[in-house]
Amino acid sequence: MTEDDKELEALFADARNSRDEMPDGLATLMMADAVRIQQDHLTQAEPIRTRPGLWDQIQSLLGGWAGLGGLAAASAAGVWIGLAPPEFLPDPAGMVFQQEEDLELFQSFAFNDVTLEEG
Repeated sequence: MTEDDKELEALFADARNSRDEMPDGLATLMMADAVRIQQDHLTQAEPIRTRPGLWDQIQSLLGGWAGLGGLAAASAAGVWIGLAPPEFLPDPAGMVFQQEEDLELFQSFAFNDVTLEEG
């Protein structure tokens, strides 16, 4: 051990051996406060547990914020495809307004053409 270690060990030993006394009445005040807090906790009524709200139930049903984010992305993609469909799909807006060229395209449209299936 070096000289510094010996001095440090002496300080630790002195701290372990010395007992500081509390001021008069501090222990009594601490115990009275502890009893008061304990009694407050015992007399408090159990909180009423309510069901989660509708939004919280929907959020947990869909998988939290990650599920809601995926649902929002899929919804946005669906709206985009619905408003600006690819060329091989019929235009739903044209079908609603029944434009002649879109109606003819829809009547000649076959799902097998898109999926490249035979049948």
